[in-house]
Amino acid sequence: MQLYTRSAGTGIPVVLLHAFPLSSAMWLAQREGLANVCRVITPDLRGFGGSRLGDDEPSIESMADDVAELLDAEGIDKAVVGGLSMGGYVAMAFCRRHPDRVLGVILADTKAAPDPSPAKANRERIAQAVLSDGSDVLVEEVLPALIGPTTKERRAMVFGRVKGLVQSAPPGAVAWAQRAMAARPDSFETLGALKVPLLVVVGEEDELSPVSDAEAMARAVPDGKLEIIPKAGHLSAVEQPEAFNAAVADFLRTELGAAR
Repeated sequence: MQLYTRSAGTGIPVVLLHAFPLSSAMWLAQREGLANVCRVITPDLRGFGGSRLGDDEPSIESMADDVAELLDAEGIDKAVVGGLSMGGYVAMAFCRRHPDRVLGVILADTKAAPDPSPAKANRERIAQAVLSDGSDVLVEEVLPALIGPTTKERRAMVFGRVKGLVQSAPPGAVAWAQRAMAARPDSFETLGALKVPLLVVVGEEDELSPVSDAEAMARAVPDGKLEIIPKAGHLSAVEQPEAFNAAVADFLRTELGAAR
């Protein structure tokens, strides 16, 4: 599986994995804002953006292995691995499957707990609706929760950009990813086994993965660092990119010795 990837900058490699149902286009402000601190690598996860879906059964683990293959192709032995929402699930799976390749971890607006039964059922409902009727269900049900109220009120262009990304998500990839996320395991044990620095980032207004979930992940690691982004919802990196980038840059400098 060859993932389409956008990269920028030089230095310590930092892989950022995108949210559902977006693509690496969501990381534009990170590629621009962090390029003077690190090498930002933002792949399209399978089926999204420029990456093909393939024939594998839906699995977060397969997505994590795709990232390992990407590092091989880029000639990178170890990297900081981060992700937002679905990308966070993939990052945790990467830590589980390829722990010796992780320099540090960034988990944004995500959660370590698995889906309860009602959430799994809802994912399957949306998967079937997208396959039969297209992206309308995503715009009506998924999009509103992705963006915080402050962004909706004050930054209409950001909301419009996210809506465009949601509408362009391929139905097959959406259904595959929903089923992969529904089947994901509990990752608290994975976090507890980390031997590298962890940064947890969460939007103050995130309703999908609230601050309480972020606090639980940060507590799972002895020196886990938590950063709450004001006036941001679930897509903190898109809604408040300057604050998000500042938190990541500080983490890279203080915990991993990245030079400016």
